[in-house]
Amino acid sequence: MLAPFDTCAFLRRLPLFTDIDDGALQRLGPACRLRRFERGEMVFHMGDPCESFFVVAGGQVRLFVIAPNGNEKVIELCGPGQSFAEALMFLGKPCLVNAQALADCLLVEVPRTALMAELASDGRLALKMLAGLSRRLHGLVHDVQAYTLQSGVQRVVGYLLRDIADGRDDGRPVTVSLPVSKATVASRLSLTPEYFSRVLHELESTGLIEIDRRDIHILDAEGLSRHLAN
Repeated sequence: MLAPFDTCAFLRRLPLFTDIDDGALQRLGPACRLRRFERGEMVFHMGDPCESFFVVAGGQVRLFVIAPNGNEKVIELCGPGQSFAEALMFLGKPCLVNAQALADCLLVEVPRTALMAELASDGRLALKMLAGLSRRLHGLVHDVQAYTLQSGVQRVVGYLLRDIADGRDDGRPVTVSLPVSKATVASRLSLTPEYFSRVLHELESTGLIEIDRRDIHILDAEGLSRHLAN
């Protein structure tokens, strides 16, 4: 039998809520709603009212839009501990993107009314939310710069090296496990799936990486990083 989910304890572990007092957390926790979504199920659609934001407790959610020609563009991938829809909630406008569960998901839905009451009484929480939104904006600006200034090869290499410290090369292979399908990662990088796969195989042919389904073994991080400067 599964143990009951402790919403307050979960929120306490999130950077957003670490400094708020216990009383505020005890008020906010019971106001939240625990929601489960099966793989492929929609969390919300573009145009839906946005009266809450969500925190991923388990699984993964993709945020995406659909172009008039039917093509999908992945805006963001959200895993455990990450939140989404905060900005939309504060704007009080309909959702500007779609959100879909990429795997069976457990989400904590934080309602706008309960959050606004705590924001009014605790300025630290407001500052933390502002910092979180600023980090997300910085990430989106970085993405736009990458899409406009970097080649497709540079985008793929940057993705593979995103979690590796600069200059790291201890001679041992590093493995990057793709959290989602190659097609979804390609969409996140504004590339076609075919181009993404072709770049991976070209990098493999040079001996820089080795592909094992969703596991990408980086054999030469320093050599791979040189692609970013070209």
